[in-house]
Formats: sequence, structure tokens, C-alpha cells
Amino acid sequence: MTDWTLDKTFPSESGEVRWTRLGEDTGAEPVVLLHGTPWSSYTWRAIARGLARRRPVYVWDMPGYGQSEKRAGQDVSLAAQGRIFAALLDHWGLERPLVVAHDFGGAVALRARLLHGAAYRALAVVDPVALAPWGSPFFRLVRDQAAVFEQLPPRLHAALVREYITTTGGPGLHPAVLDALVEPWTGEAGQPAFYRQIAQADQRYTDEIQGRYGELDLPVLVCWGTEDTWIPVAKAKELAGMIPGARLELIDGAGHLVQEDAPAELTAVIHDFLREQG
Repeated sequence: MTDWTLDKTFPSESGEVRWTRLGEDTGAEPVVLLHGTPWSSYTWRAIARGLARRRPVYVWDMPGYGQSEKRAGQDVSLAAQGRIFAALLDHWGLERPLVVAHDFGGAVALRARLLHGAAYRALAVVDPVALAPWGSPFFRLVRDQAAVFEQLPPRLHAALVREYITTTGGPGLHPAVLDALVEPWTGEAGQPAFYRQIAQADQRYTDEIQGRYGELDLPVLVCWGTEDTWIPVAKAKELAGMIPGARLELIDGAGHLVQEDAPAELTAVIHDFLREQG
């Protein structure tokens, strides 16, 4: 990830968060991008640079992910990440930013809004983890046996992560991108961190807020890749129907990792939505 560096830090309750800001003050509202799992802000690199031509863009790696701190005993649950995101917005001095969140990050943004008082001007969620049930059979197997999988030889572990990442659907990843997505989960810190975040992925954290999506009183965009094999596109329609006034946009041919499968289309959809909000 030599072409993607987060040069700033924030001391969160779950360890050091790495973040950065792109773009200049143009008078347009700032936007914050949240990544999912097992990803990092790297997946937003192209879209962040595109959006930064018109507005400030904030990106961050959640504790336990990407360039942020990874350590034994670390709380990387959705509960912790929601609190940390609300604290990070305070640290940045952003009172009502535009927020765009993918996968697990969607649940983080929703929890911060509904449980921790975070205020957004508008929210776009991209293939979010938001509705029960979630988690593939592989995901559930690893979650239930995380301590066993953590003992895999490093080369076998890296092969497992690589194979897992390739199951997102869509046209497939460029080999260099796949290498960059696997790399943070290797080594002495990365391998246990991969199983730690799966072990703590508990559906109860979305169950706590699923019944409250009707309370969302802000513009919401629900965007989904039609070929998502991790969270089927039927969930897009279900989620949009639960949020008052939500707009639904489908990206044809894209899998779960829409940022990599269809970056131009996703950038256009997000840009149009954000431009309407300020």
C-alpha cells in the first residue's frame, strides 16, 4: 500500500487510529468515508481522490484494520467502532458531515448516529452490514473456531485470506489490488488481527438498531452491487424500504466490493448524491 498512506493519528479507546484528509476547503461540505471488513480505507483510494477535487475528504482505518493499531485483547467490535467514530468526528470538529459507509462501516455509521448522537447532513451506505441474518457459512465457521484458525501456518493463512477475499462476486480483482488487500492481515500482528475481528463480529450489534432505521431523519442513499455474493441485492430493497425517503441505486455487474468493481460508476452516484446535499 505504498501509494496510500494515512499520516495522522487519533488515540482511540481501542488503540491508535490512522487517518488523513484529502482535498482543500472549497466551501463544499466535507465527506467522511468508512471502510468495511476485512478491508481498510485503501478500498476508497480512487473514490476519495475523485471526491477530493470538489470537497474535503476524511478517511480512516478502524482500530484493528489497515494501518491502525492491531494488538492482543483489542476491542474491534461494532460497539467499539461506533463509539470511536463518534469520538473521531468530535476530534475533527465535524458537526454535520456527509458520510459514506461500506459493509461493516455501514453498521458503524448507523450505530454512531442512532446510539451515540453523531449528526450527519446525509448518509450513503454501500452494500452495508445492516440487516439480519449476515455472515457467510465460512465467516461463521471462522468466527466459531477463531482460536484454531489463528494457529494456521502463515503461508496457509495468507492463502485462506486471499481465497476469502476473491469470493465477493463481480468481475474479480486485479492481482496487485488483491495483494494489497491481503497484506495487512499477514505477519505477527496481522494474522491474529484477522481472526480477532471475525471473532467479535456479533449480529447483536445490528439487531440493537435494526428496528430503529425508521427514525433516520436525513437524506439516505442505499447503493448496492447487483452481483454481491456476500450480502444479496434483495437486502438493498429491504433496507431502503425501512428508511423514510431512502433512495436506492443499484450498480450493475458489481460485487460486494463495489469500489474495486465499478469505481467510476460508484463515484458518479456518490458525487451526485453529495452534490444535492451541499
